[in-house]
Amino acid sequence: MASSEGDTGISGFWTVGRTAAYLGRRRGGGKALPPPLLVFTDPDRTPDPVALARRLPRGTGLVYRAFGAPDRLEIARALAAVARRRGLVLLVGADAGLAARSGAAGLHLPERLAGRAPRLRRPGWLITAAAHSPRAARRSGIDAFVLSAVFPSTSPSAGAPLGTLRFAARVRAASAPAYALGGVDDTTAGRLRMTGAAGLAGVGFSLRT
Repeated sequence: MASSEGDTGISGFWTVGRTAAYLGRRRGGGKALPPPLLVFTDPDRTPDPVALARRLPRGTGLVYRAFGAPDRLEIARALAAVARRRGLVLLVGADAGLAARSGAAGLHLPERLAGRAPRLRRPGWLITAAAHSPRAARRSGIDAFVLSAVFPSTSPSAGAPLGTLRFAARVRAASAPAYALGGVDDTTAGRLRMTGAAGLAGVGFSLRT
């Protein structure tokens, strides 16, 4: 999972990467989905999202969450350029206009906005959405759901962990393929191999320096 631009990629995620690749093979063909590994940006944990993008393994999905940053269009366009060059799939969080103007491959919606997906969709876009309840994971117009939190997480927004059994049940009940988010690391990733997950998701991830 090394970079082709002289960077050394993600460190400490050997099992995460292998598990994501395994899940990607298991989900087979059919409707296009985001890559089996989704990386979310965060202003605190990934203050330089362009540097993050340059160090991600080829084929990774990157979700840029701008949170109203004044330079968000500049950053999103830079990310789109890196994504084209490195074979990443760029999704923009919550802002369809920003996704369109930057040339992103699609959109990631928080749960509160997921009902707008059919109206926001553009030709060729992928749309993913967060889902924190079984009902939220049955909305229409979503290509894939991101379910959380699967394992205990230090994220301030993380709720009580589902665990693998409840997560697997929610994957089965979802109306679209589902990704695992929350506490996913090299220790826990292997426990998701037989849950039916379409892939793994995380915020930032640790990078080699």
